[in-house]
Amino acid sequence: MTRREIRDSAFKLVFEQLLRDDDINELYEIAEEIDEITVNDDVKKIVEGTLAHAEELDSIISNYSKSRSISRISKLNLAILRIAIYESLYDEKTPMNAAISEAIKLSMMYTYQEDTAFINGVLGAFSRDEQKKAGNDA
Repeated sequence: MTRREIRDSAFKLVFEQLLRDDDINELYEIAEEIDEITVNDDVKKIVEGTLAHAEELDSIISNYSKSRSISRISKLNLAILRIAIYESLYDEKTPMNAAISEAIKLSMMYTYQEDTAFINGVLGAFSRDEQKKAGNDA
């Protein structure tokens, strides 16, 4: 599986969990049964990491979403934002710019154009602040 395919499967599972609020292991089983979403260790790492840090990720999203509160962000957009920020902060193998670029690609595939602009704005502001922090730490 390519990194993009892994991320796409993880996105679908995170989104499904937001809709259904089922146990993630149950969603893994359903995904494997219908054989439309690949579930492997790489996918599980992103999904479980994103879910484990959901509160923190939502707090970060809230900080950068000036026009919408978390409750007003669509579940599709929220899943994309959570994964991008999770990967940026916790996945050493994924550079922040790659995580953001992939989030924009997911958004272009699954959401409306204005949602892509919203996601780009939130992630752009997040990225700029993280780069400033990194510059101050150096």
